[in-house]
Amino acid sequence: MSQPSPFAVFGHPVAHSLSPRIHQDFAEQFGIVLEYRAIDAAPTAFAEAVHAFFAAGGIGANVTLPHKGAAFALADERSEAARRAGTANVLTRLPDGRLAAHNSDGAGLVRDLTERHGVDLRGRDALLLGAGGAARAAAWSLLDAGVQTLTIVNRTPEAADALADAIGEPARVHTRYWDDLADLGSYDLILNATSAGVLGGTLKLPMSLVGARALCYDLAYGAAAIDFVAWAEAAGAHRAWDGLGMLVEQAAEAFELWHGRRPDTEPVYQALLAAG
Repeated sequence: MSQPSPFAVFGHPVAHSLSPRIHQDFAEQFGIVLEYRAIDAAPTAFAEAVHAFFAAGGIGANVTLPHKGAAFALADERSEAARRAGTANVLTRLPDGRLAAHNSDGAGLVRDLTERHGVDLRGRDALLLGAGGAARAAAWSLLDAGVQTLTIVNRTPEAADALADAIGEPARVHTRYWDDLADLGSYDLILNATSAGVLGGTLKLPMSLVGARALCYDLAYGAAAIDFVAWAEAAGAHRAWDGLGMLVEQAAEAFELWHGRRPDTEPVYQALLAAG
């Protein structure tokens, strides 16, 4: 009997990761037997741990905080999505042993919004809070999906400016200062890509940002997204979601990349919802 194919998710910490469960559920849909484990690697040990995993026969790995930038730098080849974001959340061993990097975050976000939640992104005026790795992936994909304008606000304005400059569409992409949030007016799509919830902090956002029938989305999920979703609902948002669906969809992107088959994400998403 052949050994199961080895896959992993790298992070620090990583014990909370839902990726092992998600990928096992995907694999069961196709009768694929795989080994998928969580590997906790401190930043100083990340590169060594990745090389050891692939040297031992690893086929593919997901990468979560705080290693997405390091994964991008470690790779020998990079997809367009990874190059645009400047980060990677997927590493794949190529036939010659080199590593290829990909970023599935932006595609996962758009698929969750458009296919699961039925959102037409075309023509929307979007506000993106944050300018880190997740925000960079989201920005490109939102523009590809047709948002009319994208305003990027980050506590460190230089990062927002760098992202806008990289996109190079001044007619559609704007940056503003965090201290000016109360003066920006309202938006019909607001996305939180900051690390505040993940780090246990809170965002103090003016309710004036939420326009009529606005949609709000936190790229984090679970406890990390509770404060933002509660703010959105209190401000009168038409709908507010956390990023659980994005997590499932970005995992499906990686699964299809590795196995050549697209899993049915909805039963996996619903099972995770039911599990709380």
